[in-house]
Parts: sequence; structure tokens; C-alpha cells
Amino acid sequence: MRVVCPHCKEVNNIPQKESYKKANCGKCKKSLLDTKPIELTEANFDEVVVNSDIPVVVDFWAPWCGPCKMFGPTFERSASKYPLKALYVKVNTENEQQLGARFGIRSIPTMMIFKNAKEVHRESGALDEVSLNKLVLQFI
Repeated sequence: MRVVCPHCKEVNNIPQKESYKKANCGKCKKSLLDTKPIELTEANFDEVVVNSDIPVVVDFWAPWCGPCKMFGPTFERSASKYPLKALYVKVNTENEQQLGARFGIRSIPTMMIFKNAKEVHRESGALDEVSLNKLVLQFI
């Protein structure tokens, strides 16, 4: 399966397994098991979404948004539960207004899930961790 390195954004082909003890990027050699959400921009958004065979969970947020700040740690904790099962990414709508407009983001936080490069789910508002995990599991 194809996965995008969270460090250098290089596309890697790895065998699909139930769990992984070790998986490193072929380019930068850093761990593909790093689950910290990565920040995407207009320049790399499509490339990451298209080249990921695992679901891509996108958090559209802004630094001035109170609910976004509260949801951030929940999003990170959820990401840590699914290494190489789902890729968690963030889009700062303050800096990436074109992406927000392209996807019709009217309120933040808004979370979108992409599978096979297509939007399969959209949810506005901050979720609690249990609800977020349950939602993500539907698409893994």
C-alpha cells in the first residue's frame, strides 16, 4: 500500500499488515509510525491525499478559534492510535484560505475524511475522543 511520510511527504510502498513494529521512509529514513498530525498547504494537499491508500483525516482549523484549540489535543491523541491505518493532517484555514474555500469550509473546526482521494465524510464542530475514534474506525 502507498503511504505518505509524515516527515518529508515522500510516497512509500509498504506491505499491508495488521500491525507494524518498524516501518521507515525510503527517502528520509525516519519512522512512518510517527502519528503526529502533519500540516498541509495548498502546495501539497492534493499530492498527499491522492497518494495515500489509507484514509486521510483532515482537521480544518485556525489559531484564533477556541473550539479548534480544544479539539487539537483530542485530534493528536486519536492520531496516535492508528499508525499506518489513517493519516491525520491539519489545514490552517487562516494561512490556506484557498483550501478552505475550495472545500466550502463555513465553520471551524471542520473535519473531513478522504478515502481513495474522495471525500467520504464531513463533520463540523469539535468531537470528543471516543466519537472521533469511532468515526475514524468506520473508514479503516
